[in-house]
Amino acid sequence: CASHGDPRDPLEPVNRAIHGFNEELDRVLLKPVALGYQTVVPGLARTGVRNFFANLNDVTVVANDILQLKLEQGSRDFMRLAINSSLGLFGLLDIASEMGLRKQNEDFGQTLGRWGVGPGPYLVLPFIGPSSVRDGIGYYVDTEYTDLVRRHDEVPARNTATALRVVSRRADLLELELAQRVERLPGNRYQRLG
Repeated sequence: CASHGDPRDPLEPVNRAIHGFNEELDRVLLKPVALGYQTVVPGLARTGVRNFFANLNDVTVVANDILQLKLEQGSRDFMRLAINSSLGLFGLLDIASEMGLRKQNEDFGQTLGRWGVGPGPYLVLPFIGPSSVRDGIGYYVDTEYTDLVRRHDEVPARNTATALRVVSRRADLLELELAQRVERLPGNRYQRLG
């Protein structure tokens, strides 16, 4: 019951406020921009943008593979990064997946967990969403030290790339939202919504 508090969420008042802020930001800005992006940008170009940022993220993945002593996975992830950065035209094409080198997701929050750090309380981060204290710290470390977009010195290019990455991620979630709405329909669960 929300009125009695939840020991797993000692930051509940702050989390609720940040969640409300995130929801309103999504309603008035992010979702409309993502809908426009999805409408205007062809699917092939959106896939290229998604692949490009996923390829940049592989730098973070490789660093955390090494920190977690996942050396075999780290070598595969490094190969994936090298192949997509070269043959995949700077990551626009995901050649490595076609070669059987699947995308992995490792981050510093997982690295901390690997070395015994507990998740800590539930935490909602502004602009990011639900997390935990450990994963919030991990997100900060990854963003500050291994995120190539964030580390780019030229401010206009960095801001443009950051905005494009956010819009691309939000556009990817539009399909998930549609699938969830379809599942909730009474009767015919496969009925499409227009």
